[in-house]
Amino acid sequence: MAETPILRLPAGMRDHAPAAASARRRIVDGLLSTFERRGFARVVTPAFEYEEVLALGLGDAARAATFRFVEPSSGEVVALRPDITPQIARLIATRYRDEPGPVRLCYEGTVVRLERGARGQRELMQAGVELAGVPGPEGDADAISLAVEALAAVGLRRPTIDLGHLGLAREVLSALALPDAALGEARRCIAKHDGAGLSDVLKQASGTRAAIEFARLLPELSGAPAVLDDARAQAPNGGIRRALAELAAIVAAIGGRKLDVRLHVDLGEVRGFDYYTGVRFQAFVPGAASAVLQGGRYDDLLARYGRPSPAVGFAVDVDAVVGALESSAGAPAGSKRKPPRARKKS
Repeated sequence: MAETPILRLPAGMRDHAPAAASARRRIVDGLLSTFERRGFARVVTPAFEYEEVLALGLGDAARAATFRFVEPSSGEVVALRPDITPQIARLIATRYRDEPGPVRLCYEGTVVRLERGARGQRELMQAGVELAGVPGPEGDADAISLAVEALAAVGLRRPTIDLGHLGLAREVLSALALPDAALGEARRCIAKHDGAGLSDVLKQASGTRAAIEFARLLPELSGAPAVLDDARAQAPNGGIRRALAELAAIVAAIGGRKLDVRLHVDLGEVRGFDYYTGVRFQAFVPGAASAVLQGGRYDDLLARYGRPSPAVGFAVDVDAVVGALESSAGAPAGSKRKPPRARKKS
């Protein structure tokens, strides 16, 4: 008698039964309908492509999370996409090379990311938008406004939007004049809000005293938008003041749109340092342990594909949205929403 096969999936992969599949499809349809109403045209990109092309648009963290294999027909290395944004950048650089005005595209699909630990990899369902050709902070506010509208369309109202600025992080780290070997540790301490560890690293800095003292404050410069006023009063140079002014302008533009949203500013945001060039934002809602939406400005990305252009976008984590909605449905009536606590970041 033939041995019964063991029917199992690779770690991190899963099926969705009809009810779960329908819930995800409703969310994706609601998101895409909102994007299309706002003038974003839907595109579809392949699940994998040549690794050397995809890698042009990935930061260090995404490259490390990329699943690679050899294409049998050509012998070339291809990669499963860990992120759809580089594919949209490639598409804009080729199909939309001569487009004179802003390019607005939206998408949905799955990405696969390698992860540390026993799980090995993880498959994520996403829906998102990319807006090319509109500089910040007006373009940033447009993207955040659309993000809030899209989340509301699928039942997640009044999210907390967490705002950071990677241009600010670059300006601060540059002003510190740290040895190259200490830069990574400084970023790690800032990201983890580790003030004591950062103070130790700053002993190696040879920048101005004002820059060092400002950097020392970063782990604590997190909270309501009013934190920007405190930061601007202590900003040690013009580059840092410009980055803070951009964030303040984004906050003002969002306020002018009368969005149903809470804003939280985190000036210690350094994740995506090698990818984002300006604002980085995330959306948090009750019932979800992590962000349901992430995005930001990446003005250098399209230039890597031969079509320089400012760009901003975001992706919605569909599974996280499902979890938040299920949690809210089971929450006691009248339960109150709470803003996110200051996060320990990796």
